[in-house]
Amino acid sequence: MFDPVCPTDLMPFRVGDKWAGMIIRCLEGGPRRFSELRVPLRGITAKVLTQSLRALERDGFVSRREHRGPVRHVEYALTPLGRSLLGPLDTACAWAEQHWDELIDAREAGLEQAN
Repeated sequence: MFDPVCPTDLMPFRVGDKWAGMIIRCLEGGPRRFSELRVPLRGITAKVLTQSLRALERDGFVSRREHRGPVRHVEYALTPLGRSLLGPLDTACAWAEQHWDELIDAREAGLEQAN
């Protein structure tokens, strides 16, 4: 899913936006800082990551926690609602893997028709 050559926008459904599923996956192992999220999400800009995190927080999938002290930072974590999306994401990813060639062929055919 995080492979640079993987067309992740082939995800058959989206929660929020193009990046939401990948952000949820990044938070699967526990809370992460903004800068830690940018490592696996190489193609995302800081602006889009901020917008996506805000949308996921607004929709109840992600929580934001500010840590005050000598080193102030913010961490993002999945809420129970966000964690409940992991099963459906697994199912969608398995489906996409099973139908990968068909998805690629359909995408390429659509691009040819548009040109």
